[in-house]
Amino acid sequence: MDKKVLVLNLDHTPVAVVNVQKAIVLTLLEKATPIANFDHLRIRTVDRDFHYPAVIRLYEYKNIPYRGVMLNRVNLYKRDHMSCQYCGSAKNLTIDHVVPKSKGGKTSWNNLVTACHRCNTLKGDKTPEQMGMQLSRQPFRPTLSYFLAEYAERHAEEWLPFLEVKVG
Repeated sequence: MDKKVLVLNLDHTPVAVVNVQKAIVLTLLEKATPIANFDHLRIRTVDRDFHYPAVIRLYEYKNIPYRGVMLNRVNLYKRDHMSCQYCGSAKNLTIDHVVPKSKGGKTSWNNLVTACHRCNTLKGDKTPEQMGMQLSRQPFRPTLSYFLAEYAERHAEEWLPFLEVKVG
C-alpha cells in the first residue's frame, strides 16, 4: 500500500496527494468519490473488498488558496531534471542567475537555472549571450500540475488524464 492517491477538488483541480488509507477513509465518510483506480490492485478486509483508488474527487468544493510552487533548491533541481542547463552534466550542480544579480537580475523562477560548477564559473557575471553559451531550455515557473505529472509518469499513469500538463 505504498502508492499515492491524487485528490481533486470538485472542479477537478488537484489539491493534494494522500496515502491510500486516507483516501479510503474520505470515501467511506462520503467526502470523496473514487474516479480512477489502479488496475489489478485491490484492498481486502475481513468482510469487504475495495478497488485501490488512484484518483478521488471531493464531493464539496474546498477553497484552497494557491500559493504556487515554492522556489527552493530542491524544486529548481527537479524542474531542470538534475542537469546543467548549459552542458547537460549532472555533476557538481549549483544555481546560476541567467541575468547576473550584479546586472540587475532577480532571484526568481524565470531567472534561475541549474548549472554545473564549471559552466557557472565560466559564465561568471555575464549573460549566456555575452559568453556564447546556450541554455538547453528557458527557465519557467512550474505549476503543481507540472510536478504531479512528472511523478505520475513514473509512478501513477492513472493520474495523467486529470492533469493539464504533460512533462516533456
